[in-house]
Amino acid sequence: MRKFILTLVLIISCGLVYAQNNNLQFKSADTALQTAFQRAKVMALHYKGKPGDPVGPWYESALPPRFAFCMRDVSHQSIGAEVLGLDKENKNMLTLFVKNISANKDWCTYWEINHFGKPAPEDYKDDKHFWFNLNANFDIMNACWNLYLWTGDQEYIKGAAFKNFYEKTANEYIKTWILEPDSLLTRPAHPNVTLPYDSEDAKKRCRGLPSYSEGVQNIKMGADLIAAIYRGLLSYAEILKVNGENMKALAVLKNAEKYRQALDSKWWDENDQLYYTYFTSDNKFGKTEGETFLLWFDAIKDPVRKQKTIQHLLNNNWNIENLSYFPYILYVNGYPDQAYNYMLKLTDPKTDRREYPEVSFGVIKGFTEGLMGISADARVNRLTTLYRNTADISSTLMSVPVLHTTIDLTHKDRKTSTITNVGKIAIQWRPKFAGNYASIFIDGKRLKATHEKNWLGNQFSYANVSLKAGQKITALVK
Repeated sequence: MRKFILTLVLIISCGLVYAQNNNLQFKSADTALQTAFQRAKVMALHYKGKPGDPVGPWYESALPPRFAFCMRDVSHQSIGAEVLGLDKENKNMLTLFVKNISANKDWCTYWEINHFGKPAPEDYKDDKHFWFNLNANFDIMNACWNLYLWTGDQEYIKGAAFKNFYEKTANEYIKTWILEPDSLLTRPAHPNVTLPYDSEDAKKRCRGLPSYSEGVQNIKMGADLIAAIYRGLLSYAEILKVNGENMKALAVLKNAEKYRQALDSKWWDENDQLYYTYFTSDNKFGKTEGETFLLWFDAIKDPVRKQKTIQHLLNNNWNIENLSYFPYILYVNGYPDQAYNYMLKLTDPKTDRREYPEVSFGVIKGFTEGLMGISADARVNRLTTLYRNTADISSTLMSVPVLHTTIDLTHKDRKTSTITNVGKIAIQWRPKFAGNYASIFIDGKRLKATHEKNWLGNQFSYANVSLKAGQKITALVK
């Protein structure tokens, strides 16, 4: 009944939502894709907060119906939200997270904030009793770095509250929770618990969960937390470099690499040819969910291990939260057909719990960064595109806000792309194509192609061209 009511509400509100947010559009000769996009867009925008909510601009990114947003979900949903025009919501929610880091909470912040602007009571009693997954601080660091790359908004890398959050997380937070690279397997399971410890009290037992996998008893460390620390520190190092702190960035990079090396040297099961995902207080490795985050944080560099991890994910059943990461992960790692299937599955009305907020935002991310292959780098004001469809059909994504401008992008097929800068800021465009081509033609002018390979050894060709405000350019290979 609850699912039926939500579906009915979505249908009724569809016209209003569409009228209010009639910017981002997707058109394709593949009608199934077009339907999937529209379903995801309507669902995602349904979760936009109300103008009068005390918390300020926000969108739901937690377990409904809490009317709240949690750190993990916001980190995952933020790019999808950005392209849907929810930039003010992203900035407000992330600012609230970074501002509320404190020594009293052992350098955690609020795991979940509700639409009243308060820590959600489901997860928070006081500064000594609250639910918190330790991955979250590092996830936020990575999300903020990615938002800077996408938007060019320097508040994410230069704002005082953000810089303080990164500094405290990379130092005091790691020390307080005993997360140094040489302590991952020897740390206590509950280093900062309020005594007496009560295993039945979730706000004590889960104050500092060392994983996003919440069902393992006596967990001491999760592989996903190690991957999160690695990626968070890499992001922090890049932020430091942009801010001119190169020596400090180098030290952070070296520290980040220690986590990746620990993951590779201690957590790979040679017998099963898979990563262990958790380590318990009685010093035993085990496997459950968690591999998704090894790919989300791009912590696996060995091609064989990465392929085996992806195949294991594809050959097993996972909850909807894990599946919401699959479109993006599979597209960028060279599994476009499987990614396509998950895009359709996750937007199918028959799919159970598809209304969980992460799902629709994850699908929008899959369309934008996955299928259409849009990536941005504000450091050099450059937009890269790569069509990842395996069929030679036309797809268009219109009114995409990125790098202080707006673009329309059409992939006519896998060899022809057209971009229009409909905004007022010039950017650099890097059209990329799968294959080894000597030349790329930009509006009929031949340019020498540059080549690169991905982790699978597949070759790609690209060129660079300036894209002025109002300009339309077509790139193709022959």
